[in-house]
Amino acid sequence: MSIDPAAELPFFYGSISRSDAEQHLKLAGMADGLFLLRQCLRSLGGYVLSIVWNLEFHHYTIEKQLNGTYCITGGKPHCGPAELCEFYSKDPDGLVCTLKKPCLRPPDTPIRAGLFDSLRDNMLREYVKQTWNLEGEAMEQAIISQAPQLEKLIATTAHEKMPWYHGKITRMEGERRLYSGAQPDGKFLVRDREETGTFALSMIYGKTVYHYQILQDKSGKYSMPEGAKFDTIWQLVECLKMKNDGLVTTLREACVNGKVAEKTPNLPTTRRPGQNGYTPPPRVIGAAIKAASAVPADRDVLPMDCPEFNPYHNPNEVRKFNIQRNQLLIDEVELGSGNFGCVKKGVLKTDSGQKDVAIKVLKSDNEKLVKEEMMREAEIMHQLSNPFIVRMLGLCNAEHLMLVMEMASAGPLNKFLSTHKDTVGVETIVNLMHQVSVGMKYLEEKNFVHRDLAARNVLLVNQQFAKISDFGLSKALGADDNYYKARTAGKWPLKWYAPECINYHKFSSKSDVWSYGVTMWEAFSYGGKPYKKMKGPEVMRFIETGSRMDCPAVCPERMYAVMKECWTYEHEQRPDFKKVEESMRSYHCSISNKAKPEGAAATAAEPIK
Repeated sequence: MSIDPAAELPFFYGSISRSDAEQHLKLAGMADGLFLLRQCLRSLGGYVLSIVWNLEFHHYTIEKQLNGTYCITGGKPHCGPAELCEFYSKDPDGLVCTLKKPCLRPPDTPIRAGLFDSLRDNMLREYVKQTWNLEGEAMEQAIISQAPQLEKLIATTAHEKMPWYHGKITRMEGERRLYSGAQPDGKFLVRDREETGTFALSMIYGKTVYHYQILQDKSGKYSMPEGAKFDTIWQLVECLKMKNDGLVTTLREACVNGKVAEKTPNLPTTRRPGQNGYTPPPRVIGAAIKAASAVPADRDVLPMDCPEFNPYHNPNEVRKFNIQRNQLLIDEVELGSGNFGCVKKGVLKTDSGQKDVAIKVLKSDNEKLVKEEMMREAEIMHQLSNPFIVRMLGLCNAEHLMLVMEMASAGPLNKFLSTHKDTVGVETIVNLMHQVSVGMKYLEEKNFVHRDLAARNVLLVNQQFAKISDFGLSKALGADDNYYKARTAGKWPLKWYAPECINYHKFSSKSDVWSYGVTMWEAFSYGGKPYKKMKGPEVMRFIETGSRMDCPAVCPERMYAVMKECWTYEHEQRPDFKKVEESMRSYHCSISNKAKPEGAAATAAEPIK
């Protein structure tokens, strides 16, 4: 499901222990500056850099910051683990030495998956199915788009699916269960402490049961008294299996809770209070999404929490072309206008209640010219069903021909970003553009070419939820067709078009990829106009000479690299949306805010003790 941003690095070993890391470095020769990267067992999304210097091992924690960057405590932030390692190969900046030689993972040694890695996918699917009532493709698309946020949500309660977690039982019952059956040293369980809502660890040593309180600080981190701090309970337990950290012995055999055969885990609803009744405060993303309801207070709102995410899931609720005029209430407020007519805000009355909708109303004075095109748009939209594509609900043929669509009340992406520059961060833009890539990948798989992808045609339900709209120029390709050839140019958005569209009138999913690159540029420019004041012919000459638009000021290098790939001149060499979506997902996951809690202090870089 999730792509670890370090997965492509040949010196990344995954979830290995400190002793395993040291063994790999020994076998590789123990040269000064020899290094490898591994998963951090303490913080979600973090890493540990293990280095050899003067025949000794040094281990540095790399944590993920609130803004999605990575840094060694006290060091400079970097946008990814690869960039961090590249920096320290040139400048030690507080490390014992520069990184000189990577300890490459042997060809027959796969990246070792962590405990949570093996549980994550099933837990994500179960959570999305239960919480948002999604199944099939809608579930998969939702998970792909929101994997970073969902993974953190799932990870904080993953202990509830572990065989050693016994829930709310008394101290006396914990002892009874540990004494039941064999009683080897290190047999353990974790239980809820009834009085405080925190956790306790109970274990056997020398036929005696010892009980330890698991502390939780104000930032939400867990620890044993005087011990290291962890983002989750299961990470703490996994570490205590390798190091006793103040316990009488290391944890060994789990006292099984008797519920391991159950298929349905206890999925997160709200997070338990922390120590002294403390509950982590909500982090509000922005005013645009404050209206979302029934969301646990300890996490951000996700697109699937919005009532607009899947409001028309019943296919019998609205049938094609059968919307009656008395089912529609039309507001005089115009949401937009164009050659066809205008888009108005409205309400659709259905069996299950009223729903806000957008209504594309055909102008009377050019009805004959545009009616056929509007019918074709409705035909195309009716075939599409994806969370990140505006859904067509039906047609109403009354005083005017009206196309009734889902409402995306926050409006076009370019206008929204231009008016919210101070409140929308880069991570949000990456999230939205990843959603667009998910929707475009869906169109590619369905053999549809959009032909008019631009920021003005990406509509926002809220600050975290985008939908692709305006299928007026779209075409359904035949099963064996790779492209559509337009007979005439008409009024084309040339600044968004690939060279083959302009020169040969050929359109394909690959030409949509070019348009996606321009849309990315608009988004990272906060609604800027592409190619500035250039006219169509000037843009064509600019592209033909090999020139491309510069990287927007706030755009991360990896996102600009995706843009430039989208602008590959030869369409055969241009990536498809499958590859584009993978690139966007990988980067979105890598910058997702899921590692370092609020309030963590930064001190000078020093090895882990």
